[in-house]
Amino acid sequence: MHGNGRLRRERTSLLSRYSADLGRCISRERSERALRGAAMEQALASRAKSEFLANMSHELRTPLNAIIGFSDLIGELAGGDPGTARTCEYASLVNRAGKHLLNIISDILDISKIESGTFALDLERQTLRDLIAASAALVKPRLAEKKQTLVLMLPAALPAVTVDGTRLKQVFLNLLSNAHKFTPEGGRIVVTAAPGADGTVTVSVQDSGIGMTSAQVAVALKPFGQVSSGRMRSHEGVGLGLPIAKALIEQHGGSFFVTSKENVGTTVTFTLPENDLVAPDHSTREHMS
Repeated sequence: MHGNGRLRRERTSLLSRYSADLGRCISRERSERALRGAAMEQALASRAKSEFLANMSHELRTPLNAIIGFSDLIGELAGGDPGTARTCEYASLVNRAGKHLLNIISDILDISKIESGTFALDLERQTLRDLIAASAALVKPRLAEKKQTLVLMLPAALPAVTVDGTRLKQVFLNLLSNAHKFTPEGGRIVVTAAPGADGTVTVSVQDSGIGMTSAQVAVALKPFGQVSSGRMRSHEGVGLGLPIAKALIEQHGGSFFVTSKENVGTTVTFTLPENDLVAPDHSTREHMS
């Protein structure tokens, strides 16, 4: 009798353990299934958001181009009449505002395409030195307004790179515009480029601006991230310059880094993947002020 009771207790205990283990397995499976479902819903929601932003941005560009074009035309037609100076001024203001808004919309369209996986590069062999010089020439008038000095320290024979020239120029323009924006009057911006022993090419844009903390750098690298510092927020922008530059370099298979120190300045460095190197280089320096 005692043996039968002990056997029943052992069986009951064993069944209880099996039941508890089975319950935990079922609970874990349900939790994993819920997590997978939530992750899928989040991915779908993110893709839908990116596609919506891309479509919205595309639709807004058409009327904006018309506004910019007609404001140009109004300025040209009124330019020969001394009595229409105010009309020319208003047309110029409309034109500048339209171009600024178009740039913002273009940035939103780019980041939306990248996030939704629909972004494509048009790769071809390009001369890196020419791309940097062309970008520098475009920002030169703005630098002159703040009496800033731009120094290009480029090897005489940088290697050719297989890139999307338009997009790489966009990277340079974003970085140079940021450096100009956050560097005080009379400041200095230095661009360097050098081939690596492994066939890579490294480019840096260094400024003597207000700089950021490491926490602020992390925020600035996120799309639409806005650094809350009063000095940073006094400058216009929607927080897409650095994220787009980073995303475009990564689309090329490269790496992108930002180092910064408050009241000292910021250095943005990116590396493009392996390229065919040309003859040994001899460093030269060009000043643009």
